[in-house]
Amino acid sequence: MKTNINIAIDVMGSDNGPEAVISGASISKTRFPNIKYTFFGKEDIINKYLKKHKNLSDCVNLIHTEELVLPEDKPSLALRKRNDSSMGVSLKYLSEKKVDAVVSAGNTGALMAMSKLQLRMLDGILRPAIAASFPHQKGEFVLLDLGANTECNTENLMQFAIMGSEFAKIVLGKDNPKIAILNIGTEPDKGKSYISETGKALENSFLSRNYIGYIEGSDMTKGIADVVISDGFSGNIALKTAEGVAVLCSTYIKKIFENSLVGKISYLLLSKKLSTLKEKLDPRKRNGALFLGLNGIVVKSHGGADAFGFASAIDIAYEFAFEEVAKKIIDNISKVKL
Repeated sequence: MKTNINIAIDVMGSDNGPEAVISGASISKTRFPNIKYTFFGKEDIINKYLKKHKNLSDCVNLIHTEELVLPEDKPSLALRKRNDSSMGVSLKYLSEKKVDAVVSAGNTGALMAMSKLQLRMLDGILRPAIAASFPHQKGEFVLLDLGANTECNTENLMQFAIMGSEFAKIVLGKDNPKIAILNIGTEPDKGKSYISETGKALENSFLSRNYIGYIEGSDMTKGIADVVISDGFSGNIALKTAEGVAVLCSTYIKKIFENSLVGKISYLLLSKKLSTLKEKLDPRKRNGALFLGLNGIVVKSHGGADAFGFASAIDIAYEFAFEEVAKKIIDNISKVKL
């Protein structure tokens, strides 16, 4: 395990501005007192907010950068800014091993493009995958890929299974995470050919004892699997659909309690239980998608995350750096025979 973790922070990437990012770093510092930071961005702006957080006074190295990667920038434009932007320079520091991980709330496409160019892939990994955790009835599960690869083959999904398993071990604390493949049915003959081939490959691999078969989208929240693998096209649709349903349910619940006097009284009577439900479903606790498979730890925070949410993304980066997950992934890739 690695100590003295130094996390690079793209301070200028958040939709909520540097204040949310720096406040998030302060929150994470209280959780991991030995953490150190290298902040990238406009020096005068960063110093303005740093003064508000005494616990950051002796643990931040500040690197001034002039350029910004904007939300609307296409990856091709963002790549031209890689030598001068807070996002690009932070990744350069990671590639040079000057920091242990990068956390950014910036443009996802730009961050992925820059990461692949500057960091390259881990030995044996063909493609990166975006992974994040989500709630289910018994805790949480990991879903990947969430959009990095719209088309995949059996070898890609096998590698996703390995990387997702390591993610689950670290983030969810699962020693032997159960693995499932997202599919349109659970029967052996359902789905595309590469899905069927992946199922057979998993049954014959060192992951066979953890592989439980196919899973449908409606079953992911039942707690059946700890790791659900998918191509990025299906995974991203599942993610966005789940987010939409969560917002819809929240809207319905809010209307129930607001539309009548009885509803308002009921809210007062149920306020404690509703607070517990809100806490369990709080997306800020799971903010932070990991770019798995790169030769370096890159965590993408939601652009609109507040300080609490951004701190969660930093926590993920810290845990993966501390556990030296990249080495474990490489070791396990060598065990796969297709």
